[in-house]
Amino acid sequence: MTDYTRLDAWVDAHFDEEVRFLQELVRVPTDTPPGNNAPHAVRTAELLRGFGLTAESHPVPADEVRAYGMESITNLIVRREYGAGGRRIALNAHGDVVPPGDGWEHDPYGAEIVDGCLYGRAAAVSKSDFASFTFALRALEAEARPGQGAVELHFTYDEEFGGLLGPGWLLRQGLTRPDLLIAAGFSYEVVTAHNGCLQLEVTVHGKMAHAAIPDTGVDALQGAVAIMNALYAQNARYREITSRVEGISHPYLNIGRIEGGTNTNVVPGKVVFKLDRRMIPEENAAEVEADIRRIIEDAAASPGIRVEIKRLLLANAMRPLPGNQPLVDAIRKHGQALFGEPIPAMGTPLYTDVRLYAEAGIPGVIYGAGPRTVLESHAKRNDERVVLEDLRRATKVIARTLADLLQAA
Repeated sequence: MTDYTRLDAWVDAHFDEEVRFLQELVRVPTDTPPGNNAPHAVRTAELLRGFGLTAESHPVPADEVRAYGMESITNLIVRREYGAGGRRIALNAHGDVVPPGDGWEHDPYGAEIVDGCLYGRAAAVSKSDFASFTFALRALEAEARPGQGAVELHFTYDEEFGGLLGPGWLLRQGLTRPDLLIAAGFSYEVVTAHNGCLQLEVTVHGKMAHAAIPDTGVDALQGAVAIMNALYAQNARYREITSRVEGISHPYLNIGRIEGGTNTNVVPGKVVFKLDRRMIPEENAAEVEADIRRIIEDAAASPGIRVEIKRLLLANAMRPLPGNQPLVDAIRKHGQALFGEPIPAMGTPLYTDVRLYAEAGIPGVIYGAGPRTVLESHAKRNDERVVLEDLRRATKVIARTLADLLQAA
């Protein structure tokens, strides 16, 4: 039977080292876009070598990366083999993150520690789980010494773009085939399902004209407004569609970017906007996309207006696979013991690249270091942070879970 107190004590004894590791990771920017993330992989592999862990570097070909809209991607795999038989468990976290934006009181790349929190872009999502997963693995090997199975660390770099050149690429290349997966998440719930996401770029074409003689042109912005009003009206109707998955409410749509026109005295000839449609697990992605395209085309049916619709991303929802129950049970058991409260198994309205493992038939869950909500972590906002005590306890939960699942002596 595993002595959990020995695992816990190892994490406590090495926690300052774990925090320093996370600080080093936060200090190397991975803003995506532009997505020049290979340097972070180099630094991560160097730090891992200092722990006696060899990381395989798997650079994605430059032409694929550029066509994808990024600059460089090198994915990492650390493989630890313990003997024939047993489960192969992968732990995946992504290093890429959206740019910091404005309003920070702390240096986004300073990794400052204030009042028990470590601040910085990706401190919570999900460089914290580079740390929790690495140190859980080290605790496992130091104190539980599994005699069978294997653990793999997957550190990937394109979750913000959908994961196709991160986990998706590793799986397509046949570089990994784990039995179970734990992916970066937060500490107070174990996520078994998540929303899907459709992102479209809509280009509305009209005809430029001098603002003094507007009747000689066709206002593309006016055409875009009509389309956006139709989409917003549809968004209100989505509230009538509800998910049966706890933690997920209803579908919704967001128009997150718009640009167009050339000057204030010119009738706009072209307007481009981008939308994000979140899909609940019960929805069919192809049907959702067809419906959105129909709404746009119907609303654009005005003289002189022409639209182009380009799909930017189609991320399927993550649905639970039956084989994930051992993960769910172990994390909930150890999470409650260490956090002192029940750890629910539920869905999340986010979408992640974990779905790619599920689509490959690999049962997985989302669990890691972080607060109860995305809002609390400030992920994708100013002053992102992780509570260090959450990092400590989550590392212990993962170490204990690995020991259970590998049936360590």
